[in-house]
Amino acid sequence: MQTDFIIELLHQVKEFENSGAYKPNANVDDFRMWMNDKKYADESPTKLFKNENHQVSFTENEICKQVLLLGRYSKLLIRKGLGEFPELANEEFTYLYRLKDEPDLTKIQLIEKNGHEKQTGTQIIKKLLEAGFLEEKNDAEDKRSKRLNLTKKSEEIFHASVSNVNITSKILSGKLNDSEKSEFLKILKKLNEFHSHIYTDYKSADIGEIIKVFG
Repeated sequence: MQTDFIIELLHQVKEFENSGAYKPNANVDDFRMWMNDKKYADESPTKLFKNENHQVSFTENEICKQVLLLGRYSKLLIRKGLGEFPELANEEFTYLYRLKDEPDLTKIQLIEKNGHEKQTGTQIIKKLLEAGFLEEKNDAEDKRSKRLNLTKKSEEIFHASVSNVNITSKILSGKLNDSEKSEFLKILKKLNEFHSHIYTDYKSADIGEIIKVFG
């Protein structure tokens, strides 16, 4: 290992110790998170566009970046958490869990409650039907629609996977304390309610129309 690397690492550790993020019981994970935050700050939209003629909102762009990153991290973690259940390791488990919570949904209702486009949701439902995880029946009021429910097989998978999902959820919540979790959940719900409205009522609108209404 090169001596210069070790010296640079020691300088970074010293900077961490002098920062507001350092605490007496700090560990390697705390140092890593500080390094990540420092890197994000160095690559902020304000810096990226400082030589360009663009108006940039640092906070809003940073929210966008963090949401995208969190989505990617969560997908990777969910795949790990549901490794014992390969049939559910992508988006499929959210469909089963939604139907467990709200049985007898139509295909469109189930797709919309998962925030997917029709084509994506239809493919997921088709996979689950073919795997024997869902059963469908004709809607009593609308013969063109079908209602979906869990099968005995998917009920067993649901109960077997709950423990893994709980562990995954705990890891996804990171090191937030109870108060932070409650506040973060409140903010997430507020943000999702806003986007649910756009998803439901402005599905075919372009971004210009949406900003006129909600900007």
